[in-house]
Amino acid sequence: MERWVIYAFISMCFAGFTAVIAKQGLVGISAELGLTLRTLFVCIFIIIFGLLNVAPTEIRQLQRENYIWLGLSAITTAGSWIYYYKALKMGDVATVALIDKGSVIVSVLLAWWLFKEVITLRMILGAMLIIAGIVVISKK
Repeated sequence: MERWVIYAFISMCFAGFTAVIAKQGLVGISAELGLTLRTLFVCIFIIIFGLLNVAPTEIRQLQRENYIWLGLSAITTAGSWIYYYKALKMGDVATVALIDKGSVIVSVLLAWWLFKEVITLRMILGAMLIIAGIVVISKK
């Protein structure tokens, strides 16, 4: 198995734990305060990670495009987190997490449009199953 696939599965596990842990962390506080505190912790952890893993020579390779695209990614991440935490505070973890994973469909479509990645029949079937799962779980 390729290393990136292993990393993706590890990410999936962390993301699954994140929703449950965050829901418990929001007890008695607003979604906004919870998100702010969580983001501060993430910032500290990522800075430490970067200091330990990014070579100083790599920093010199940054170009304007890196700043633009990663800045835009930060804006969309912030938007996602803000509304995810609002939904998590009000809704069930399983439902919110599944609807959030519908972002896979958005990612596939954007990758097809922007990067000309191929959408196969297998991917279409998977996307349809994700949509079906979202509809089934989100209905009361």
